[in-house]
Amino acid sequence: MRPFPILLLACLCVATDVSAIAADDPAAVARLRIEASDDGYLAWADNLLAGPIEVRLDVAGGAPPPSEPLLPARAGVTAKGSRLVARLQAPGGREGWTRLRLRGVPGSSNARPRDVAYRLPLAQPQACIDQGFEGEYSHHDAENRYALDFAVPVGTPVLAARDGVVMQLQDGYRGHGLDRARDASRANYIRILHDDGSMAVYAHLAEAGVLVGVGQRVEAGQRIGLSGNTGYSTAPHLHFAVQVNRGMQLEAIPFRMPAAQAGTGAGAPAGVQATSSSSADGSTRSRHCDSLSSMPTERR
Repeated sequence: MRPFPILLLACLCVATDVSAIAADDPAAVARLRIEASDDGYLAWADNLLAGPIEVRLDVAGGAPPPSEPLLPARAGVTAKGSRLVARLQAPGGREGWTRLRLRGVPGSSNARPRDVAYRLPLAQPQACIDQGFEGEYSHHDAENRYALDFAVPVGTPVLAARDGVVMQLQDGYRGHGLDRARDASRANYIRILHDDGSMAVYAHLAEAGVLVGVGQRVEAGQRIGLSGNTGYSTAPHLHFAVQVNRGMQLEAIPFRMPAAQAGTGAGAPAGVQATSSSSADGSTRSRHCDSLSSMPTERR
């Protein structure tokens, strides 16, 4: 699954006018803003998230206009901040025009993830993992390679697995489907930024299942949402991953959850038990049930 679409925004720059073509996207990462200057235009990137992002400004076809720096140009933008990405010379002639494209990715390439233990992100002492690290069904791309899918009923309380700041969220979708192109961007989710620059993602939440706000500081074990079955999904579950930005590419990284406990702080959990379950697509995948004492990482 790909629940976190990277936003593409375009802006049309005309010699006699400037107008922005804005995308009405609840998962918006950045906005391209063009200002007229004495000798051309200034291209600004506005960060819409409560955490750092990286942007790349380029032309959407055709030759790039003279600019400083030359396009494509990349820049980092602080949380809710703005950054001048490039100074553009005006297109030649009254009919000259250039179509620009801004691509934004959550996170900073300067992130240095630490080896920490994550809590079980569920308020219950038992959980089943329907798909783990490098799962063949949908955990085979860079953004989801090291992710866990916890099979839980809709409405199960979701807890923060680590302290952080709510960086981004999406909360307005309902329903699910198996059309990746249509459904991948329709998963409700919460993205939490940690103090080492890594980001935890909690996805497929219920409609109106986000219980925190952008910019809010949360603590490990705090209730942040309700699980659901939204977006590209075969059945109710919570998708959990830890990601970093690596050169304008979100990548999931391995993480440890060695002593996962319920939200009330139960005692040492039992070992992982393996069973099997049939998914909506008819395939059979390994399922790990009960409380987790070690992180299952084998292929499924």
